[in-house]
Amino acid sequence: MKMKKPPLNRRTFLSTLGAAAAAAPLLARDYGPGAPPVRYPEPDVKVIEPAFAKYKIGNTPIERLYTGMYWAEGPAWSGWGGYLVWSDIPKDVQHRWLQDDNEVTVLRKPARNSNGNTFDRQGRQISFEHGARRVVRYEADGTITVLADTFKGKPFNAPNDGVEHPDGSIWFTDPGYGSLGNYEGNKAELELKEAVYRIDPSGKVKMVTDEIYKPNGLCFSPDYKKVYVADTGASHYPDAPKNIKVWDVAGDRLRNGREFTSMEMDLSGETVAGLADGIRCDRDGNIWSSAGWVGEGYDGVHIFSPEGQRIGQIVLPEICSNVCFGGPRRNRLFMTASRSLYAVYTEALGAHWC
Repeated sequence: MKMKKPPLNRRTFLSTLGAAAAAAPLLARDYGPGAPPVRYPEPDVKVIEPAFAKYKIGNTPIERLYTGMYWAEGPAWSGWGGYLVWSDIPKDVQHRWLQDDNEVTVLRKPARNSNGNTFDRQGRQISFEHGARRVVRYEADGTITVLADTFKGKPFNAPNDGVEHPDGSIWFTDPGYGSLGNYEGNKAELELKEAVYRIDPSGKVKMVTDEIYKPNGLCFSPDYKKVYVADTGASHYPDAPKNIKVWDVAGDRLRNGREFTSMEMDLSGETVAGLADGIRCDRDGNIWSSAGWVGEGYDGVHIFSPEGQRIGQIVLPEICSNVCFGGPRRNRLFMTASRSLYAVYTEALGAHWC
């Protein structure tokens, strides 16, 4: 796969790609204090195919739980703590939302421009840091364990997002966005090809695939036999498709890489395509993907069947960066979207806790 990097940085990309979205009219919906109530059923949870109807609850709204971030990312649910953690990358902070009283507090600052977050089976938070270009685990006593910061003697580009496998390994993506400027990390040269990695419980790091332009969000199928990865390579590679890929998992290896779905869709008679970012899987094998950089009617969350068919949408007034299922029953979808944190209850159950 030949890939030639054009001279773009993340800021240039956001300015260029966001131009069309900025030109689009803003949604009339107001989520602020005193906003008019929404008539049920929630109009911005859209059933595209009949298969999605069973996941939409007729009497629940999309809520904006918090706002004021610069670029919200990496939501992860702590089951034992009863809270959601997420990152504001440019502000170098991790926030915590408590389910008991909806209070939002600062969990960590500085956070070394962490992007993605997840929790392992022992309840320990794992973060993927742009600023320090590493994967870390926060221990119960407050200390930090560095799980990985180099591969074959070279620093990672800027670890982005990741999840744990039942065998105790950590799988993560390394597209390098945090090293393209000083807004979401520290500007530095990328020394490695963008890739997906696996950290063995022993600490050994293995590159499992680089057959992708810029790997971003990732998740496993309910049975862990497949791994899905969003490709945001179109931000820097003109030939990169705007899609989600899937591989078969064979132990510590991946096989049969292929396109799972394209982010293209028909919107008002025009074919448009934005970028998938963070993704999660529900127990039925559907993929819930954040989506953005197109504008009104597209940005939000797109839901795909196990066969890759778009069956539903959650439309948001901001570009959605990431999603996760949480709450005591794992039936509440949390969505980080540009400056805000949103949530909606569904009849879908998250396949995994994070």
